[in-house]
Amino acid sequence: MTTTVTREAALSLLTKYNKEPFHLLHAFTVECVMKWFADEMGYKEEADYWSLAGLLHDVDFECFPEEHCQKAPELLAEIHAGDDLTHSICSHGYGLCSDTEPTHPMEKILFATDELTGLIGAAVKMRPSKSVMDLEVSSLKKKFKDKRFAAGCSRDVIRQGAEMLGWELDELFSKTIEAMKSCEQSVQEQMKEYES
Repeated sequence: MTTTVTREAALSLLTKYNKEPFHLLHAFTVECVMKWFADEMGYKEEADYWSLAGLLHDVDFECFPEEHCQKAPELLAEIHAGDDLTHSICSHGYGLCSDTEPTHPMEKILFATDELTGLIGAAVKMRPSKSVMDLEVSSLKKKFKDKRFAAGCSRDVIRQGAEMLGWELDELFSKTIEAMKSCEQSVQEQMKEYES
């Protein structure tokens, strides 16, 4: 999986349609998480593609929440994103707002980690450290079981994503925490530009 889209073009498109720091933080986080998984799972040569899919996965969400994953192809066409990248991005909404099924391991990981990064981010905010660095799987499992905590993060989607990958929830939790640890600082650095 390759793409001719540059990160510069992707970031320009993202920030054209997304102004809320919350949405940008999520985009940068998922971008880094996807890169980590590409490296971890032996797809290092496709890391740019994985990263861009992560960065742009919610490109249409802030401006067109009712048309999420439906509007994305039109916006992605502005940067001449290929069919592969458009498919990958739309597949993360499978069963919710898209009929595009995740088929490639990259798409399954995007599907599984999208909601999970949100849950981890919410859990981190509650910690004295405000950091993922000291978050353990056991703590995350407690938050996952508490349906009132970060209620907007779909537990069903996270479970379905783990099943798609053939992983236990603990494995998905552990790997996603590690992925977020790998880029916590770089994401914070990027956000300084958008939080003022």
